[in-house]
Amino acid sequence: MVQEVQTPKNAGTTLVDVKGLKVHFPIKGGILGRTVGQVKAVDGVDLFVRRGETLGLVGESGCGKSTTGRAILQLIKPTEGTVKLDGVELTTLPANEIRRKRSTMQMVFQDPYSSLDPRYTIGQIIAEPLENFKRGNSKEIQENVASLMETVGLNPYYVNRFAHEFSGGQRQRIGIARALALNPSFVVADEPVSALDVSIQAQVLNLLQDLQGKLGLTYLFVAHNLSVVKHISDRVAVMYLGRIVELAKSESLYETPLHPYTQALLSAIPVPDPEVELRRKRIILEGDVPSPVNPPSGCNFHPRCWKAQAICSEVIPQLEEKQANHYAACHFPG
Repeated sequence: MVQEVQTPKNAGTTLVDVKGLKVHFPIKGGILGRTVGQVKAVDGVDLFVRRGETLGLVGESGCGKSTTGRAILQLIKPTEGTVKLDGVELTTLPANEIRRKRSTMQMVFQDPYSSLDPRYTIGQIIAEPLENFKRGNSKEIQENVASLMETVGLNPYYVNRFAHEFSGGQRQRIGIARALALNPSFVVADEPVSALDVSIQAQVLNLLQDLQGKLGLTYLFVAHNLSVVKHISDRVAVMYLGRIVELAKSESLYETPLHPYTQALLSAIPVPDPEVELRRKRIILEGDVPSPVNPPSGCNFHPRCWKAQAICSEVIPQLEEKQANHYAACHFPG
């Protein structure tokens, strides 16, 4: 049965602590397949997630958001850095210990169409983690699957149907049920609503929030839609070209963004008031996003930044607390 926990134990303490996380993918070339370069997908990420909160991770496509989430869960082995879950360092654990930790950390994938095995019924899909971790006999697992389906708003009557018989929103609910099967404390939601119709997105977001309150879950919510992130997140981390450039409480970040990149992102959000929309100034960034194969020296954002000075191309700005609980990696914030 799904265990309900109204208030997370030690709520407010740090559950996930990430420091200096790097994920570099080798580029092979030549007849011998030697490494001729590296794609610096994640290049020194520092962040932390408190128990019972939702940390939103935002940025444009290709900035390394999903890779960061997968590296935290050790689905991708980090090149450098440390990842602590409830005080346990994950990057140095052997494979069998990581497997045991899977019960406490799970992932909801972006595409509900490709993340479910079409050969399995949804009952088999949800039961698979329970069977792998030997959580009860056959009857107990069946009862648990039915309970999980009810928890995410699905009728247990359809337990023997296949994934292709369900809509996108229902498939994502199946994915959420599978992620919750082992009662995890930490869930990485990798753009869980971006592949869904707008009319369904709010339902899935509300479901995630309800489950967080009932089960005491902690989320890392990866997304590129700033409006969605504002709706669900307690704090927001903004990512650009493999690095975190700003981290703050949701209200603080949306009202007083300190990093120029965050300011540019927020200026692109349409306002549902024609008069306000006409008066406000849109920040248009010049140039293209640099390649992660050969990122700029110093601050990654300096080639496109209107505030850039000589120091920006020479010194990498550290993610520092510029205001109370408001961090920014910028030499000239504000």
